[in-house]
Amino acid sequence: MRAAVFKEVGQPMVVETVADPTPEANELVVKVGYCGICGTDLHSTREGAATVPCDSILGHEFCGEVVETGSALKTKWQIGDRVTSLPFIACGKCALCVEGRPFECLQLKVTGLEVPGGFAEYVKTGDSETLKLPDELLMEDAALIEPLAVGLHAVRVAELKAGDRALVIGGGPVGLAVALWARFFGARDVLVSELAEQRVALATQLGATGTLTPGETLGEAFLDDSGAPPDVIFECVGAPGLIQECIDLAPRRGRIIPVGVCEQPDNFMPFLALVKELRIQFAIAYTRDDFETVIAMMAQGRIDARAMVTDVVSLDEMPAAFEALRNPSHQCKVLTRFD
Repeated sequence: MRAAVFKEVGQPMVVETVADPTPEANELVVKVGYCGICGTDLHSTREGAATVPCDSILGHEFCGEVVETGSALKTKWQIGDRVTSLPFIACGKCALCVEGRPFECLQLKVTGLEVPGGFAEYVKTGDSETLKLPDELLMEDAALIEPLAVGLHAVRVAELKAGDRALVIGGGPVGLAVALWARFFGARDVLVSELAEQRVALATQLGATGTLTPGETLGEAFLDDSGAPPDVIFECVGAPGLIQECIDLAPRRGRIIPVGVCEQPDNFMPFLALVKELRIQFAIAYTRDDFETVIAMMAQGRIDARAMVTDVVSLDEMPAAFEALRNPSHQCKVLTRFD
């Protein structure tokens, strides 16, 4: 099969021919239809704590069709079934897997990091983590399930309630997904702090009630717009200093949900958070139920995130599109299409 392969830091991926995946007894092989490029992929291909090894195949936001089943799955899955998958291969038997929390399985392997991912014509998935797609859901839309599940999980972790006021720092795909779900669950105000003009426009399309400019007056601007400080702040950038900024902005007993991936050491002063009795709850990944909820809401037409997709490229075009995302201009979510 053909795949985009990471070779070394500072160099674009190379499209080359690699071995086809072979499923174990409880695994499937999926022909990839679409695979999105994620910020985590970008983190994984630069110097840092999360750099993947040479010859890795990344990509964890994928959907496609079953083309091969493991020996134990011949009657459960049909060739041609349209599917997506949580990007994990776990044991499928432990209490955490049974509860739909494969990310916490002690035998977890992460697709696109520890096993080859979706920037290839075929990808291997685990039976317990694979989900069938409804006929009503277009394949291109299904490529957004994973980033939408990240946003849904963050909003659930925040225990957001109808009537809450929410501040979302960062209007990238994760911030936009958070804004969409915050509005879906009844937040009275969802204000997104973002500089990029394209993403400011997208925020309004995807659920934000308004947008704000990052900076020293962000708290005042939120107060002017909403009439009260934010009940919950979602930090969706992952840059040093932002947790402290959230602490400064939060009111007494406010909630701060860091969602952005920060790979660098960070410092913040706990005293103010202590005085305010703030709740700081980090959120990562998702559960099987998060995926299932996203699929159901998309299939029923109750959420629509397709405006997030700004570019669809071929596998041969993907390495250049991937590098362009390191310094994005108009781009938000870029999908790789496999014909």
